[in-house]
Amino acid sequence: MVHAPARPPAGAPPVRINLYSDTQTRPSPAMKEAMMRAEVGDEQHGDDPTVHALCDRMAALMGKEAAIYLPSGTMCNVIAILTHCGKGDEVVAHETSHILHSEGGTHAALTGVQIYPLKGARGQFTADDVRAAIRPKTRYAPPQRLLEVEQTANIGGGTIWPLAQLNAVADVAHGEGWSTHMDGARLMNACVAAGIAPREMVAQYDSVWLDFTKGLGAPLGAVLCGSAEFIGQAWRWKQRLGGSMRQAGICAAACLYALDHNVDRLAEDHANAKALARGLRQIEGIVVEEPDTNLVFFDVRDTGLTVEALQARLALQGIAVSGLGGRVRACTHLDVTAPMIEEAVAAIRAAVSR
Repeated sequence: MVHAPARPPAGAPPVRINLYSDTQTRPSPAMKEAMMRAEVGDEQHGDDPTVHALCDRMAALMGKEAAIYLPSGTMCNVIAILTHCGKGDEVVAHETSHILHSEGGTHAALTGVQIYPLKGARGQFTADDVRAAIRPKTRYAPPQRLLEVEQTANIGGGTIWPLAQLNAVADVAHGEGWSTHMDGARLMNACVAAGIAPREMVAQYDSVWLDFTKGLGAPLGAVLCGSAEFIGQAWRWKQRLGGSMRQAGICAAACLYALDHNVDRLAEDHANAKALARGLRQIEGIVVEEPDTNLVFFDVRDTGLTVEALQARLALQGIAVSGLGGRVRACTHLDVTAPMIEEAVAAIRAAVSR
């Protein structure tokens, strides 16, 4: 049975404080105006100047030769793996990675690869962990082709991979002849928080993508970057999967606006996340993980509530949070203000004390 997305409980008011995800952001009036002014053309035919401008800018930002505009981050991951790997190949990734947990079994259904899950604290693994996963090169073992990392690590708590660790695991992979791929859904959160330029952060990764629909506030779209040869091959998979678009410049303009206006301000989201964590620590029974970026994970088992029960109580007050990995996740973003954080802490305290 396939379940539909969860709906608020009956009688719940409209959501006023949306901490469910940074995917809940709405394009600002200024972003909408930029979209309305966009020059457009047939993207699939190669005639959309705004899409070209976005891809050129993203390739330069990531220090790669080329880029491709895609409807979603999941499609970026799927196309990257289809391009790097063949059927029966193996991808080495963290056991909590998005490609394992949040893509509907796509890689079993469509790419034909298997994923070797690595353990590691807070969504990360080490160079030694990668070395331990190297299989003998015999006909009995699947060919290992790709190492995948997620920056930031979502289920790991929105954690930032240290640059030295990113490079170390990539060095092991390249030494084995593997390619490397970065799921960069929240890459700019990591870059802003760590003070590291994107091209430096991703230098050792053969492919990387950035999602514009999370903290950057665009309504849709992600950009996958890599070598010119890689992107050329990715285009065929884009065509096969139905990812080619028409007058996509309307949406690409929102992404360009986000690069101009919504990157540096991610620091505000990180500050709000830390303020939320501080407030939650004052509530008896709640155990909070220190946030690196804009994701705040906390455990409510010692309060006597389940994740679902807390969600339901907060929904009746117009506040949305998510449940992930047996924990509550609250996500700050450009539509969440500091006063909203204070109100959310008070509401959680009241929900727990009932």
